[in-house]
This record gives sequence, structure tokens and C-alpha cells, in this order.
Amino acid sequence: MNEIICPNCHKVFKVDEAGFADILKQVRDHKFEEELLARLALAEKEKASAVMLAEANLKNTLQATLVKKDQELAALISKNEKAEVEKKLSVAEATKNIEKERDNLANDLKIKATEMQLLEKSLQEKFLAELKSKEDIIKMKDEEIALRKDMKLKLSTKMIGETLELHCENEFNLLRATAFPKAYFEKDNDSKTGSKGDYIYRETDEAGIEIISIMFEMKNEGDETSTKKKNEDFFKELDKDRTEKKCEYAVLVTLLEAESELYNAGIVDVSHKYAKMYVVRPQFFIPIITLLRNAAMNSMKFKSELALVRNQNIDITHFEDNITKFKEGFAKNFDLASRKFKTAIEEIDKTIDHLQKTKDALLSSENNLRLANNKSEELTIKKLTHGNPTMKAKFEDLAKGNIFTDTAKDN
Repeated sequence: MNEIICPNCHKVFKVDEAGFADILKQVRDHKFEEELLARLALAEKEKASAVMLAEANLKNTLQATLVKKDQELAALISKNEKAEVEKKLSVAEATKNIEKERDNLANDLKIKATEMQLLEKSLQEKFLAELKSKEDIIKMKDEEIALRKDMKLKLSTKMIGETLELHCENEFNLLRATAFPKAYFEKDNDSKTGSKGDYIYRETDEAGIEIISIMFEMKNEGDETSTKKKNEDFFKELDKDRTEKKCEYAVLVTLLEAESELYNAGIVDVSHKYAKMYVVRPQFFIPIITLLRNAAMNSMKFKSELALVRNQNIDITHFEDNITKFKEGFAKNFDLASRKFKTAIEEIDKTIDHLQKTKDALLSSENNLRLANNKSEELTIKKLTHGNPTMKAKFEDLAKGNIFTDTAKDN
């Protein structure tokens, strides 16, 4: 039997083994429960502490993270704000440049517009001035036409011819001192042979050798003339006068056949009918003298050189150079004549209405001179010596190298 003392009443109880075991078991279970509860409480407390510590650590970590994120956010915001400021500054600068460029363009456009307005105004004023000038010219032409028609109505056919003669004489006298200082140009008053031309032109060199001579005939008729004359009607008589007065050339200066495209085209060569005869309008009076005179002077020079070759056995190989110079001189005269044509065209504008077609036709007058120039370009030694056995023999001797031997023998 086992004795158990009550902790409260201090009485002693006797229990058998089974009861003792049962009581012991109860005590153990109660104590175990108390310890378990105590341990659970402790564990709960430790858990609570751990949770609190974990919460604190988490809170601190989160706080640190938040601070870091706040710093990063602040830095990002600062960077964004800086970038935004820079962007605004860049935009402002670009905008300023664009606005400046826009203002410059606007200013340039304004200047250009002003210039265009001034130019337009200038052109308009110029146009109006030219229009007024043309109107004045037309008015002057109308007045000139009216004056000429009135003059023609009052003049006889003979006086009309004399008026054309006076025109040509004045044209020549204007240039006599500068272009023709040694020339003779006077009326043909010698009628011993039964007829006479209007004017004779002669010119000689320093030695008194005649360079050129021209017999001129001036023909015109009034608009009121019932029977119209033709230029061809005067060719025979002019050729007769040229021959009797021993002139080299014959030139008919005419206003007849005003509508003729042939005679309005410029200088007309009629040598296929009568030798060395030309028909010209008044505006070609000076150019025909110049052309014939210069051609004659070059021809004289060429003939003189040929004479030197025949008489002094000068080296004939220089002929080609002299021909070239002749061509260049002729081309120069051609250019001078072309410029004279422009003056002639201006003169045409001042004539009466029925000569208007003459003005248009004059624009093609250079074709005749071009043909003349082409003819001069085709001038060669072979053509010059064609039909001349003496010169042909000289060239053959030159080719064989015998010219100097023959000269020595002759000497």
C-alpha cells in the first residue's frame, strides 16, 4: 500500500498500486498539461516576439526601401524635371530660331514683294513710255506720210526725181569727209552724146590711177502717176550712159515697183542682162558704193601684186596670203554693210506706207551679201589663173623648182 498526504488537509491516504498509478498518472498528466501550456504560452510569446521582431525588421526594411525608392523617385523626378527644362529650353531655342527664320523669310518676302512692286511699276512705266513712244512714232510716221503725200501731190514727176537725187547727194555729203575724202561725186551735166545720167562717182589712188567709177541714175514717180514705170525700162539707157562716160559700174537707185519682192530684197545684181549693173533702194545707196569701192581697191592691190610677180619675179607663193587678206577685208566690208542695213531699215520706217513691205524684205537682204562673201571664199589661185597660160606656167615652174633657175638665165 502506498500513502499519499493531502496537500490541503494533510491527511494520509492509503492507496493500492493501481490507484497510486492512476493518481500518479493524473498528476503527471496535469503537470504535463501545465508544462505544455506553459511551453505553449512561451512559444506563443516567442512567436509573438519573433512576429514583432519580424514586423519591426520588415518595417525597417520597407522603410529603408521606401526611403531609397523615394530618393530614386526624387532623383528621377529631378532628372525628368531637368530634362523637361532642357526640353523646354531646346524647344524655346528652336522656336526662337524658327520664329527668327520666319521673321527673316517674312522680311525677305516683304522686300521681294516691294521689289516686285517696284519692278512691276518700272516695267509698267517703261511699257507705258514705250507705248507712248510708239504712239509718238506712229504719229510722227503718220505726219511724215501725210507730209510726203502732200509734197508728192504738189511736185511734178521731174521734181520728185530731183528730190530723190537730193536725198542721195545729202547722204553722200554727210560721209564725204570721213569715208570718201578723195572721191569725185557730182551731177552728170555732159549731154554731148545725147543723153546723161544723174551722178558720176570716181575715185583715184595717190598715183592718179582710177580705182573705181560708177554711173548713177535715180528714178521715182508720184503715187498719182497713171502709167507706172518699171526699173527694167531704164537699164538700156543707163548702160549706154555708163559706156559713153567710161564708167566701170552702173547703179540704178529707184523707188519704182514698190511692191516688188525682188527689188525690196536688197542689192539686186542685173549683170546677167547688162554688165556690172546693180539696182538698189535709196537706203542701199551708200552700202553699194562701199562694197564696190572696197572690192575695187582690193582688186587693184591684187592686180598690182600680180604685176610685181610678172615684172620682178616675186615669190608667187605669197598670193594665197594676200587672197586671204582680201577675203578678210571683204568680210569686214560685209559686216559694215550689215550694220548699214539696220540704219536703212530705220530709214524705211520713215517712208510712206507703200514701202512697208520694203522694210520686211530688207531683213533678208543679207543673203545677197552672204552669197557675195561665199563667192569671195571660193576665190583661189587656180581660179585666178584659169585661162591664163602665163600664170599657169609660173606655178608649174614653182612646183618644179625651176623659177629661180629661169630667172638667173634671164638675168
